Amino acid sequence: MSVQLKAIVVEDEPLAREGLLSYLEQIDFIQVIGVCEDALQANRLLAAEPIDLMFLDIQMPRITGIEFLKSLKQPPMVVMTTAYPNFALQGYELDVLDYLIKPFPFERLLKATNKARDFYLLKNKPTPQTAEFFFVKCDHRYEKILLRDVTHVEGMENYVVIHTPSQKFVTLMRMKTVEEMLPPPHFIRTHKSFIVAISAITSIDGGDLIVGGKHLPMSRDKKTEIVEQLLKEKKG
Repeated sequence: MSVQLKAIVVEDEPLAREGLLSYLEQIDFIQVIGVCEDALQANRLLAAEPIDLMFLDIQMPRITGIEFLKSLKQPPMVVMTTAYPNFALQGYELDVLDYLIKPFPFERLLKATNKARDFYLLKNKPTPQTAEFFFVKCDHRYEKILLRDVTHVEGMENYVVIHTPSQKFVTLMRMKTVEEMLPPPHFIRTHKSFIVAISAITSIDGGDLIVGGKHLPMSRDKKTEIVEQLLKEKKG
């Protein structure tokens, strides 16, 4: 799978900026679409269009690269560039992809960009087609359950009850195991004791979801997030 990473360079030193750009021009899967002299310019660019990778200097006027990165809710992949190795720990605590100490050779930059490409491909790897059914052990035999039939799953201590419109399947299984068998975004964990098929939800009533005429609770701390996700699904 080929990839073209959209990148920006955030660097206040002209010589360092030019050197980095000359290196990046030699890497065919990097497309530099913006060059910024400070974090404020970078902030405007990130708001204007999607960016995959940011080369970010640390020591800059007004706001440092680390302060800027902390301010971003959804930052792109970040490779930090600096002449000060003592900032490395802070960078890695912010989940930066790599940390380059100036002056760095082309080979070191290539290694960082290869890492960015590999991470991008891993994150955007196509999801394999999900099976249309699964088996669970009920008493002494295995029952086949079609995914399209599942309305919700209810956790009961060491057991779970898998509900369909016509049957209930009681099986000795952990909720986490069942959750891994039910593909998102078609199913959503709404409570520590409930997993619900989005297609089976007929309405939202306060803190409950109505599924097949039953009131199923939503976790209080996750209610807003769940409702927003459900409304987004309906719009989609």
